[in-house]
Amino acid sequence: QAQLEESGGGLVQAGGSLRLSCTVSGRRTSSTYACGWFRQGPGNEREFVSTITWNGSGTRYADSVKGRFTISRDRNTVYLQMNSLKPEDTAVYYCEARDGFLGMGLTGRDYPYWGQGTQVTVSS
Repeated sequence: QAQLEESGGGLVQAGGSLRLSCTVSGRRTSSTYACGWFRQGPGNEREFVSTITWNGSGTRYADSVKGRFTISRDRNTVYLQMNSLKPEDTAVYYCEARDGFLGMGLTGRDYPYWGQGTQVTVSS
C-alpha cells in the first residue's frame, strides 16, 4: 500500500512555470514504484501527462506537453516541472504509482495508487 500526496499547484499566467511534487510513502520505499502524472480539466476526462520508471531511467510524455514538461524523481519524491504553461493546461493534476516491475503505465487503470490532486490554473 502506498500513500501519495501532491503539492505545488497554483495560479500562474500563461507562459509561466510551476513545479509539482509528489511524496510517496508507505511500507515500501518510493523507489520501488513506477510513477506518473495525470490531469483532469473542467468537463474533461482524466488524461495521461507523463510517467517515469522506478529508477528514473525511462520517461514518457503526452504529445500535448512534450518539450514543455519534465518528469523526474529523487528518493521519495516525484516532480513535474511545467514550463511555458498554457490556459489549456488548467486542470487538477494527480500523481499515481504502481509496482516498479510492471514498468510505465499510460492509462489510469494501470495505477492502483492515487493522490488527492493539486489544482493548476493558467490564466491567459
